[in-house]
Amino acid sequence: MTIIIDQPEFVEVVEKKVDVEEENELVLDGGFVVPEKRVDVEQNNELVLDGGFVVPDSNAFGHTFRDYNAESERKDGVKKMREEYSKLNRVQMGIWECCELLNEVVDESDPDLDEPQIEHLLQTAEAIRKDYPDEDWMHLTALIHDLGKVLLLPSFGGLPQWAVVGDTFPVGCAFDESIVHHKYFKENPDYHNPAYNTKYGVYTEGCGLENVMMSWGHDDYMYLVAKANNTTLPSAGLFVIRYHSFYTLHKSDAYKYLMNEEDIENLKWLKIFNKYDLYSKSKVRVDVEKVKPYYLSLIEKYFPAKLNW
Repeated sequence: MTIIIDQPEFVEVVEKKVDVEEENELVLDGGFVVPEKRVDVEQNNELVLDGGFVVPDSNAFGHTFRDYNAESERKDGVKKMREEYSKLNRVQMGIWECCELLNEVVDESDPDLDEPQIEHLLQTAEAIRKDYPDEDWMHLTALIHDLGKVLLLPSFGGLPQWAVVGDTFPVGCAFDESIVHHKYFKENPDYHNPAYNTKYGVYTEGCGLENVMMSWGHDDYMYLVAKANNTTLPSAGLFVIRYHSFYTLHKSDAYKYLMNEEDIENLKWLKIFNKYDLYSKSKVRVDVEKVKPYYLSLIEKYFPAKLNW
């Protein structure tokens, strides 16, 4: 589940700039410091992926919600992240192994931090199973939809929270005003790029969301893993995995002009899933060992025994 917690409103920054010669930085009124030089990566404890892509621990505002000026929120940056993680060269493991591994993850955007991640996965899956008993693909989709959060773990790159969880949105076209914290997009170079800041940008009407690049996060990573490992989940399952954090679509109907007919059909399932993803949490604990055989059978049906991650 990926719920953005609103941050306190920032004081509007005035354009007046004050030079700080000793630090070689600019200080805007309000105390926001803008370095004129890139800080040495080693001194700043930043994560460097293959190819020199730098991922800071926090966003440009010192918080962990999405940094709309970060490279991973721009079209070219997303392309780099997809290329890096599409290598799937980090580990080989099965789906259930990853479910258990996810218990090591803490999602700071999730208010229910005291419950293991696998509890949320199973509560969501079991709630859908109760109401849609014949849609076994949906049960499994619910179980695995958040597995991409392993990106937070050191063995998967240890990406910061803001680069893994939170709302996702298309890059390569105009940022819709319904996106949370939309005002910060003004600091994103793509916002001012005439190739990307129009309604359609680099896309065409009805091109299909499969052809649209999304901001990087756990959703897109799990989508890449599932597709590359030849899952037999139906397209609706993959749609749910990739777009379950695309709230501006399934809550505000933004970007529907990019959808094709298959997307329109799949969106119906995503809206059903979203109700369970957000509201299925319960104080009643799931008996993991009791339901495990059922989900293992679904994993065997729709996935290989071992996947490349």
